[in-house]
Amino acid sequence: MTITERQVNAAQQAWCDGLVRIGTVYKASGDFRAAATVVIDELYDYQDGVVFFKPTQAHGRQTFRNTARGALSYFVGGDPEFPDDKGFALKPWARVWYDNNAAENGIQIHGIIAITMGNVYLADYEGNEIMVDKTFVFRLCKDGKLRLCAHKSALPYVPDA
Repeated sequence: MTITERQVNAAQQAWCDGLVRIGTVYKASGDFRAAATVVIDELYDYQDGVVFFKPTQAHGRQTFRNTARGALSYFVGGDPEFPDDKGFALKPWARVWYDNNAAENGIQIHGIIAITMGNVYLADYEGNEIMVDKTFVFRLCKDGKLRLCAHKSALPYVPDA
């Protein structure tokens, strides 16, 4: 079975929507850790595979998050094993969207693997926006869902003036 661009775009949109959902649950004083766990289980391949995850605001010896626990901490914080995590999803973000603009459509499909590269845009509730460079690699899992097996995120390079 080969992945389609439609599936890739749906998976990327689900990631954007999941990030917003975690923050929405947090704002409503709900169980945001449970919401984040669902997002991670649905969108990252920690259960069946190895995930290479380099979050935007991770550094030092905890730059890479190869466990679901590390991903959860990055998104919601509060884990003493990851003391620098503040909870990226708890900004919270009002709107998140993406643009696969690294090439004509920014998507490469190779059988059961799809690679995207471009930007993700995040807007908070005060209207402030940031842009993050993203590379996502999705794998078609046994259950037919696309899940991330690699996620590289970084703030755009700004040369010294």
